[in-house]
Amino acid sequence: MVWRTALSFGLLLAVAMGGLSLFLSDYFHDSYLDLLQQNLQAEARLVAERVSVQMGENLPDTTINSTAQTYAQTLNVRVTIIRKDGSVLAESDTDAGKMENHRDRPEVQSALAGILTTQTRFSSTLGVPMLYTAAPITSGGQIEGVARLAISLQTLQENLNRIQRTVLAAAGVALLFGLLLAVAIASYITRPIKQLTGVVRDFTGGQLLATAPTRRRDEIGQLYQAFQAMAHQLNEQIVALQTERGKLEAVLANITDGIVIVDNQGLVQLINPAALLLFRSEDSDAIGKSLIEVVRHHQLVDLWRRARISGEQESITLEITPDRLFVQGIASSLRQQTLPEMTLMLFQDLTRVRRLETVRRDFVSNVSHELRTPLASLKALTETLQEGALEDPPAARRFLQRMETEIDNLTQMVHELLELSKIESNRVPLKRRPVNPCEMATPAVDRMQLQAERAGLSLRMECPADLPQVRADPERMTQVLINLIHNAIKFTPPGGEIVVSGECQDDSVVIYVHDTGVGIASDALPRIFERFYKTDRSRSGGGTGLGLSIARHIIDAHGGRIWAESEINQGSTFFFTLPKA
Repeated sequence: MVWRTALSFGLLLAVAMGGLSLFLSDYFHDSYLDLLQQNLQAEARLVAERVSVQMGENLPDTTINSTAQTYAQTLNVRVTIIRKDGSVLAESDTDAGKMENHRDRPEVQSALAGILTTQTRFSSTLGVPMLYTAAPITSGGQIEGVARLAISLQTLQENLNRIQRTVLAAAGVALLFGLLLAVAIASYITRPIKQLTGVVRDFTGGQLLATAPTRRRDEIGQLYQAFQAMAHQLNEQIVALQTERGKLEAVLANITDGIVIVDNQGLVQLINPAALLLFRSEDSDAIGKSLIEVVRHHQLVDLWRRARISGEQESITLEITPDRLFVQGIASSLRQQTLPEMTLMLFQDLTRVRRLETVRRDFVSNVSHELRTPLASLKALTETLQEGALEDPPAARRFLQRMETEIDNLTQMVHELLELSKIESNRVPLKRRPVNPCEMATPAVDRMQLQAERAGLSLRMECPADLPQVRADPERMTQVLINLIHNAIKFTPPGGEIVVSGECQDDSVVIYVHDTGVGIASDALPRIFERFYKTDRSRSGGGTGLGLSIARHIIDAHGGRIWAESEINQGSTFFFTLPKA
């Protein structure tokens, strides 16, 4: 813009200076020529008067010729004295006798007619263009001849050329200074515009609008001030939008429900991390793709179509395979909101809720079953005693012992339920301290050794002596190991063996109980730590079904992890980890 403005101004200045140069050239030419003609006419009159006196005194021709030469040298002109018959009387530049008759010359004819005349004509004698002025020579009231003065126009043209060169040089200098001034003025005018352009370019690159104050009061200054006000307002709006966007992104990133916004063409416009995780997709791949490519379930696409057509909220619950996830999808049209022709889809993972419902149902069923059996037995024993068994002391004593056993089972179940409730609610304080894993496992092995021998099993501990200490509650860990060893004894046939051992693994110690028992089915392994859960009948004899659940909660409270590996008829191994001290 600077150069465009400067060049436009320079072109205008060049045209103006060119026109002025032509005008001055013509003006100087005409003015100089007029002045030259006036001077030449005055000089011609002067020469004519002098020669007229000399002719009146009948002086010789040589005297008149000398006068012509004197005036020629003095006035720097060519002087020719012509008789009235046209013959040349005197000549300053050439021999008068050799010159032709000049009576036919226009200026001479006019002068003989008594008129002072100036003519411009090419001189055949000198071979250059000449300016001629002829004045009549009178004597006694009669015209006796003509005094003609001539000057070369070549000298005039040289003078005019010098003047033109001077004018052109002055015009060139003025044009140069004009261009420099035009560039300076254009730079001064466009400097705020260039600054605004740079600011806008930075703004398109992601930066905030930043302007500097200006003291200019012209239209550019007013534009700059208006832009400053607009920039300040836009910056406030951008900061506010960035803040709101940050809040929205934080909400979308941390919300556990999957959120997907789909446009009218079925293309995904927004998706949060929870939805990406749920549908095992990537953000770079999901945005701009069709909904079916992202969710890969036609029921969810049908849900979107129904919501888009009806304009009402639609919902569906389905199981997503192969992960067996239960998902509730809710689709809401955003026609009445700020995003027309968009559909908001919310996906809630109900898998844990479904599993908890299954656990709750199983828990109620198991509690009912576990309570129903001893209560039914107690009821039967009581009715038997009431019907006459009291009269038979040995039978009555046997029934009372069985009733005591059932009551002990109920008491143990209630105690373990209370213990489990306390552990789950963190109401049982853990007395954790650094302890050697082998020393921690020894009491449990010693307590269960006699029971293993009665069952015909080999129970031994193979604990490496170099295991690092762990931070744990020894009494609670003894309880965990007793539960695990008790289960191993209960489900291992006579002649089998049980091994308690441990190993170091990264920042924790792994302790495990391995048996050669009947094993556990693979589909039952994920649920064996649930309350009251029991596998097949081969593993359902005796117990409350709460031991493994209590063990899991104790290990969780220590910051560890417990799991099992097993195959049918290949034995089982129960592992749990404890952090190093």
